[in-house]
Amino acid sequence: MINITKTQPAPPCLEIEKKKKSGNYRCGTVLPRLKADFHNKCYICENAGITNINVEHFRPHQDDIDLKFDWNNLFYACGHCNNTKSNKYQNLLDCTNLSQQITDLIQFDIKPFPYEMPKISAIQKGSIAVDETVSLLQAVYNGTTQLKQIESANLRQKLIVEIAAFGELLRQYYFKFGLSDKEKERISSEIRRKLHPAAAFTAFKVWIIKNNKQFKTDFPIQKY
Repeated sequence: MINITKTQPAPPCLEIEKKKKSGNYRCGTVLPRLKADFHNKCYICENAGITNINVEHFRPHQDDIDLKFDWNNLFYACGHCNNTKSNKYQNLLDCTNLSQQITDLIQFDIKPFPYEMPKISAIQKGSIAVDETVSLLQAVYNGTTQLKQIESANLRQKLIVEIAAFGELLRQYYFKFGLSDKEKERISSEIRRKLHPAAAFTAFKVWIIKNNKQFKTDFPIQKY
């Protein structure tokens, strides 16, 4: 999970649909704007280019008409994460609230070699929102039922491939000798691109950088 900036104002169609007996909150420009704002990736697991797209209510609306059509309550998620979250998590960190920098509050670790399960933990205990977000992320990456465990395993495979590729870029930048300045700048640009919120599984890559003093100096983490 990484912070994103949500565009304003709300699509005008939401107020129109809200007044209808069976209004549709996926109206007008809602979907393309959510796709753009959330970089076409699930806001919970950060899997990019998802095919099972859900317009997710960050706070369960439970037939509250205002929450159901509130632009600030509509998020972009995959079916796996939306079904895992359901109505069970109601005090999560809001990734669109830039005063809550997710990767300053939660640590994301994964070691692709040897293969390990993702480790997601609170930086500081005691925050209900942080603890609940950690609990959801653990459920997303580990699975809560037999079916969800299969989905989670598929998700972790994509995560490991992405992190291994990021690690290879870092290896080339720091340990591949004989690189020209142009080649080194190309690799540096690719590393920075992989750290942008639009990239897949950015939070895990941010923490690879945060855990290494030299990486932090050469690739300072940007706040978005």
